[in-house]
This record gives sequence, structure tokens and C-alpha cells, in this order.
Amino acid sequence: MLHIKIVCVGRVREKYLIEGIREYEKRLRAYVRLEFVETADLAIPSQAGLKICEQIRCQESDGIRARIKESDYVVLLDRLGENVSSEGLAALLDERALHGPARIVFVIGGSLGVDEALRRQADWVWSFSALTFPHQLMRLMLLEQVYRACKIRAHEVYHK
Repeated sequence: MLHIKIVCVGRVREKYLIEGIREYEKRLRAYVRLEFVETADLAIPSQAGLKICEQIRCQESDGIRARIKESDYVVLLDRLGENVSSEGLAALLDERALHGPARIVFVIGGSLGVDEALRRQADWVWSFSALTFPHQLMRLMLLEQVYRACKIRAHEVYHK
């Protein structure tokens, strides 16, 4: 069974997001082994300059890197990444299940993104859109897309 690990910065506090995440975790149990890991979300001072923001981005990225193994297939979610269809994501999951490491790690950075070293470490940089989304909401959106891809892989019907 494919193992999917989602490493994200910060915690989800909004009840409606928590409920949605739990629903998709439940749905995904039939298709993948799912693991969530949250790392520290560092406070950004209101008058933070570029140097302070870069330090925070690096510290948060270090926390993410500490939870990734060398053998993992790392997918970084970033608005500047590559766009892919739901069928394309299903094909990626198939490829990883058949030929790659059994564990895919999806990375959702904090509000400042991730540092360049983590970006280079990623095997693939994936964009949902050129729009910017709150990183807490991205967890739910990611789970829905992974679920959709699993349904496609299993040749099962899912709403369009």
C-alpha cells in the first residue's frame, strides 16, 4: 500500500477545516497509509525585514527537512511549481507505487514558503494554481486531490 506523508508548517485551528481533513483521512484509509506531521510555525514580527523573513523561512524549512528521509519522494506544494491534472496526479501515484520509494512526502510550507535548499531537495514542485492559498486550507485541498487521484487509479466513480 502506498504510504503518503504530509509534512506541514503549523497547526489547523479552524473547526470546519479539521472536520474536512478528518473526512478525507477516513475516505483515504482504503487506498493509502496516511501520516500527518506538523512542524513549528514561527511568529513573524510585524516589522520583519527581508533578513528576518529569510531566517524564519530557513528555520521552518529545517524543521521540514528533519522529517524527510533520503529515500522519500518529495513533492513540494508551491504556487510557482508545475500544474498537473487529477489524472496526472493519479499517474504519479501509480508511478511511485510501481517504481519508486513506497513513501511520498507532500510538503506544505509556512506563510513565507520554504528555503531554496528545500526547493532543490524536492523531486517535484507542484502548483495547484498561481493563486496563493492559506497553508491550513491547502491540507484539505491536497487530501481531496489525493483522494480523487486514488479513485481514478481504482477506476471508481467520483464526482467531477
